[in-house]
Amino acid sequence: MSAAGVPAELNNLGAPITATTQNPSGLANSQVTSDPVPSATQHDEHRSSAGNTLADEEGDKSVDAEKVEAMYTGDSKQKRLPADSSEDIVAELEPHHVSVHRGKEEFAALERKYSTLSQQSQHELHRPTTRHSIRSSFSRKDRVVSRLTQDEAEKAKEGEGEFNLVQVLRSSRENQDEAGIKRKAVGVIWEDHEVIGAGGMRINIRNFSSAIIEQFMMPALKVLGIFGVNPFAPKPKNILYPSSGLLKPGEMCLVLGRPEAGCTTFLKTITNQRAGYMEIKGNVEYAGVGWKEMRKRYGGEVVYNQEDDDHLPTLTVAQTIRFALATKTPKKKIPGVSAKQFQDDMLDLLLSMLNIKHTANTIVGNAFVRGVSGGERKRVSIAEMFCSGATVCSWDNSTRGLDASTALDYAKSLRLLTDIMGQTTFVSLYQAGEGIYDQFDKVLVLNEGHVAYFGPAKEARQYMIGLGYRDLPRQTTADYLSGCTDVNERRFADGRDETNVPATPEEMGKAYRESEICARMNREREEYKQLMAEDATIREDFKQAVLEQKHKGVSKKSSYTVSFFQQIFIIFKRQLRLKFQDHFGISTGYATSIIIALIVGSVYFRLPETASGAFTRGGLLFLGLLFNALTSFSELPSQMLGRSVLYRQNEYRFYRPAAFAVASVLADVPYNASVIFLFSIVLYFMGGLYSSGGAFFIFYLFVFLTFMVMSAFFRTLGVATSDYNVAARLASVLISFMVTYTGYMIPVQQMKRWLFWIFYLNPLSYGYEAIFANEFSRIDLTCDSSYTIPRNVPQAGITGYPDTLGPNQMCSIFGSTPGNPNVSGSDYMAVGYSYYKTHIWRNFGILVGFFAFFMFLQMMFIEYLEQGAKHFSINVYKKEDKDLKAKNERLAERREAFRAGQLEQDLSELKMRPEPFTWEGLNYTVPIPGGHRQLLNDIYGYVKPGSLTALMGASGAGKTTLLDVLASRKNIGVIEGDILMNGRPIGTDFQRGCAYAEQQDTHEWTTTVREALQYSAYLRQPQHVPKQEKDDYVEDIIELLELQELADAMIGFPGYGLSVEARKRVTIGVELAAKPELLLFLDEPTSGLDGQSAYNIVRFLKKLCAAGQKILCTIHQPNALLFQSFDRLLLLQRGGECVYFGDIGPDSKVLIDYLERNGAKVPHDANPAEFMLEAIGAGSRKRIGSDWGEKWRNSPEFAEVKREIQELKAEALAKPVEEKSSRTEYATSFLFQLKTVLHRTNVALWRNADYQWTRLFAHLAIGLIVTLTFLQLDNSVQSLQYRVFAIFFATVLPALILAQIEPQYIMSRMTFNREASSKMYSSTVFALTQLLAEMPYSLGCAVSFFLLLYYGVGFPHASSRAGYFFLMILVTEIYAVTLGQAVAALSPTILIAALFNPFLLVLFSIFCGVTAPPPTLPYFWRKWMWPLDPFTRLISGLVSTVLQDQEVVCKDGEYQVFPAPSGQTCQQWAGAFAEAVGGYINNPDSTDDCQFCQYRTGQAFFIPLEISFSTRWRDFGIFICYVVFNILVLLIAARFLKWQRR
Repeated sequence: MSAAGVPAELNNLGAPITATTQNPSGLANSQVTSDPVPSATQHDEHRSSAGNTLADEEGDKSVDAEKVEAMYTGDSKQKRLPADSSEDIVAELEPHHVSVHRGKEEFAALERKYSTLSQQSQHELHRPTTRHSIRSSFSRKDRVVSRLTQDEAEKAKEGEGEFNLVQVLRSSRENQDEAGIKRKAVGVIWEDHEVIGAGGMRINIRNFSSAIIEQFMMPALKVLGIFGVNPFAPKPKNILYPSSGLLKPGEMCLVLGRPEAGCTTFLKTITNQRAGYMEIKGNVEYAGVGWKEMRKRYGGEVVYNQEDDDHLPTLTVAQTIRFALATKTPKKKIPGVSAKQFQDDMLDLLLSMLNIKHTANTIVGNAFVRGVSGGERKRVSIAEMFCSGATVCSWDNSTRGLDASTALDYAKSLRLLTDIMGQTTFVSLYQAGEGIYDQFDKVLVLNEGHVAYFGPAKEARQYMIGLGYRDLPRQTTADYLSGCTDVNERRFADGRDETNVPATPEEMGKAYRESEICARMNREREEYKQLMAEDATIREDFKQAVLEQKHKGVSKKSSYTVSFFQQIFIIFKRQLRLKFQDHFGISTGYATSIIIALIVGSVYFRLPETASGAFTRGGLLFLGLLFNALTSFSELPSQMLGRSVLYRQNEYRFYRPAAFAVASVLADVPYNASVIFLFSIVLYFMGGLYSSGGAFFIFYLFVFLTFMVMSAFFRTLGVATSDYNVAARLASVLISFMVTYTGYMIPVQQMKRWLFWIFYLNPLSYGYEAIFANEFSRIDLTCDSSYTIPRNVPQAGITGYPDTLGPNQMCSIFGSTPGNPNVSGSDYMAVGYSYYKTHIWRNFGILVGFFAFFMFLQMMFIEYLEQGAKHFSINVYKKEDKDLKAKNERLAERREAFRAGQLEQDLSELKMRPEPFTWEGLNYTVPIPGGHRQLLNDIYGYVKPGSLTALMGASGAGKTTLLDVLASRKNIGVIEGDILMNGRPIGTDFQRGCAYAEQQDTHEWTTTVREALQYSAYLRQPQHVPKQEKDDYVEDIIELLELQELADAMIGFPGYGLSVEARKRVTIGVELAAKPELLLFLDEPTSGLDGQSAYNIVRFLKKLCAAGQKILCTIHQPNALLFQSFDRLLLLQRGGECVYFGDIGPDSKVLIDYLERNGAKVPHDANPAEFMLEAIGAGSRKRIGSDWGEKWRNSPEFAEVKREIQELKAEALAKPVEEKSSRTEYATSFLFQLKTVLHRTNVALWRNADYQWTRLFAHLAIGLIVTLTFLQLDNSVQSLQYRVFAIFFATVLPALILAQIEPQYIMSRMTFNREASSKMYSSTVFALTQLLAEMPYSLGCAVSFFLLLYYGVGFPHASSRAGYFFLMILVTEIYAVTLGQAVAALSPTILIAALFNPFLLVLFSIFCGVTAPPPTLPYFWRKWMWPLDPFTRLISGLVSTVLQDQEVVCKDGEYQVFPAPSGQTCQQWAGAFAEAVGGYINNPDSTDDCQFCQYRTGQAFFIPLEISFSTRWRDFGIFICYVVFNILVLLIAARFLKWQRR
């Protein structure tokens, strides 16, 4: 029995949000003799006195709720601490914030609907506590007893009629057993838990050369790995040292530590996320279930939530949550309640409980798709975790970037989740306020992997004080605890030092292991273990509860709730929504297909059923199949982009990955089928293919089926590879083989014997044969005059042949016979391509088999290969040379000197301009649909030299907006008011003279920390400052920001590079390296940092101010000590109104005095920074009193501010202006910018190893494929055609280059836009350096491709021919690069840029004269598009260079054979004709069958195509003009299109 005489499992609702008294382990509170667990009221008192009075939402409880609380506590003598007097003024809760009490009422409403009042409640009230009752945790979503009538249910839901919460919650165990609903209460025990990761190696930055070496070393390393040999294996390093502990159901544990302390590793491994570590020792049990069994059979019960909220951005909040509910709806529900009704009720409950009901129909969004706010997205993550039904949850640094109010809402949401679900919750947080800290029952403090403390949260502070650390009363408990582990921040008590206080991580770990608290925790753990060993009921109830949730068809050993086919159906519905909610993607997909079908159809318009239309008809079929088949390539990136969501939802056991694979394919069928149908119907009937419904639908069937096979192939490739660049390299090789060996360019009988087998493994070949046979088996081809041999050639004076095909003539196409003017389509395809009508349905079966095979592989790979498992982040370093080694040694020496107090940071060399910065009557309005919105409203203020001003306010109050306006960063909207520097309007040098550390840490990811700071110094400090002086200053900044150990580390990106807090310090360092003379703006510089790092940043800002700097800085969640570091405060409320601007004062006395004079009494133990936000209505409550903006405008302080502004202006204007030549827009000259930025861009591309290697690999692969396919061609007619096809592969290169260049340019432009705001360098410099840096790689790719193609195929060896060919390939490379960058410069996003590519590439390929010879083009296109096409110049120049004077000798089977008339020799009958058309008669003296070869030299082939050898240099010059045009477009677009709206 607990103190109240109620079952212990109900104590979790005894106090508003406490779970400490909940004791599901079965251990009575009296058993913990050394430190009895306080009653609920005592625990609540502790929370109420924490200093965040206004944040305690439970003060809004109704009288009935207070009576319920009293019944729970059972001690009327113990009362809650009275609220502060300011509570009387507080109004009701703000909407859209989390209330624990309101959330529980929402849950109770569902209970009222699904539960009946227990007739045995009075008996249960006095029944002795049993292990059964102790074992039970608070109700899960499926806790029901019996159902009310429908009317009663509705009344209960609406809150009508009498209802006793206590009676509902105390439903008897007998009734629960009768309903058959089991409970889950899982405590977590870890013993000697130790984690070993990779360490001991300094990993160097990868570059282009290392990527190539790795590619060729990989096979050897794989072989060595089979024998257990790995020469590059890292040394083991302890991330977590052995530790033990217990967290019981209903308890929350806060995990604290400095960066690299091991917090994330603990959270991941305690919830069975073991990927990425070398070894994990010790044992972890969950209610007696071992971790191996838990992962295999109950994986969804133990889950980890990563720091980032990663969801499918285009789904709405309701759709996201409903999907999770659908996959976790238990089989065993109340009788008569459908699954849909259950999901509706639970969705309504979750939305209401987490206060996001207003966002139900808003898309979730992400960093690139606008959706709900960050705090609301965090609550969606909480709701999803709730739906998982997990019993053990860990949350990693989930308040990053949230303001104090939202962070507290988040913590209360977790408290609510833990209380209602009886979960076991682990959480790591940075800068946790006292209100947040008070939500937790236990705290774990880590120090470099050692446990410095684990025990009750309320005892942790006193424990550290007892060790000998000085108490810092104004510091939050969380910051104080983690600060004790930092050698730079901790303070020892008087008379204590490192010699008599546990100071090192090892000493702190040892001290804790020898403490009484540790002994108590060990006893608690052993007692719980003993209980688990003696009584298996808890474990069996847990297993039974999991089993009862499973639906029919789910194995008992499965960890999923619904069957495989149910999973497919649920995912299918979601994917269908995703597809059809993407209106932009759908509309562009339809538009692209229809427009390209119209273009291709118009080029091949109404093809005649004649010999002249035979080859082009095959080309039309090939293009129709190929375009749709290759559009499925988009499945590759989309498959890989969705991995993180797939991985997390699989960890939650929402569905099997294989079910996702099947459902994704099925969901794409309706859209893809309709798109391909529209494409097919336009292309088919415009092209004049056989007009029959049956023929069309067979064509459509095979085009669609081939698309599905290729889609399955690319999906399989995506799940089989862990890196997109690897997948892209494989895809480029395989696609090239597939296209080449389809059977269109090279008939199967003509393929090289060592590669012809590719034809039979190629899905495209079966699809192409089927649609080819479907078309040609239905038509007969009429021989038109241009294909008759011999025939009249009027321009050569030859007119003696019959006008109609006679017995001594024939048609020069496959399958023709002498004297027959018609050629059967079946004969044509059988002779020319070995295609047969009987193969159509055979090929259908083969394609279905291909599809099934690829789907099987995809399902296997996605099930058994890790899909998105995140390993821990690693740092990579620049290889240390002599110079870097000397610099790093100096930094290390000075660091030790600083620690020893022998050195102080010297800022005396900083030269600041002592000019005041003022703003008056500042208003900012932006356009919105239907009108305008004012974001800033009449704001006044100033920053004096040497002052540190804090800018604070509610989320959405306009803090960042004000900074952007003051820093001249806005480029949309209307700004009104005066912004003055030194009493004068700001000039062109203002942005250069200011530094702005923005909230987003945007950097060139390939640079090291030292390089990033150096580039900032080189480009933003005056050019006349010596380079050595700039370098020395950079070293000082590295010291100031404590980045010594990371000086040569690459910045990278999340997961591969610096941590979040290190990146934040680099952002600040980059701005400081510029030595801003005027002003320093910082937007949330402490966001994402731990308390100590945040304090270090602010402490350094104070030192800058002492040197004369002016600083304006926004800040979130400041503790009292941090807040005291600021001199002045500018406080905004929602609507962009100023509510205070003035001094803060010692101990915030000035600010407190202002607040209290206006009706907001500040509690003595409150953090003024938190209290003031809640007082003005920034927190979970409405403001105290009337409008604070109005109070400010009527205050004497406001009048004093306006007077001071006028004085500052007058003083500044009275001083003469010192004219400085350095006051220009940029600090350095154009040439200096070009040289410096080009060096950085060259380094960036060299280190972007996969980007350049993938590009070179594609060139090598295509060159090798073409060489192997057309190896050393002879001089036959067929080889003549193959030479043209080999040249045509040069037009494939731009497609590959564009796909890589465009994303690279746009991502680099993001960095440029940030740097351009600081006037580092011009847009022209950016565009030119992006272009010039690509040139060496373009040269390398051109050389590689040229050597393989030119000499492998056997083109002329003459240097003049080879030299021209190489120049054209090189210009093609440069053209593709400039075109890609020009398109990217014209495009706002990567997606928009990618939409241009199909149009450009299809147009260029069709009109270049290869797939559709110029004489066959319609007049409209031939008149302007053919000569305008850049590829026309490429093909014309290369074909004429290669084929000019190329001797042609027909092989057997290539001769056109026709009988000579009686009495005439072949020469007499056809000799003149042969001479006129450039062919020859092989047997001129024969009087029988004449053998005519249609070409004598290459000229005879290309002259009819309107190609001339004499114009090849003209073509070269025109091609260069296209390159120049692209460069001009690039420079103009880069100058005028920034694509950055602020």
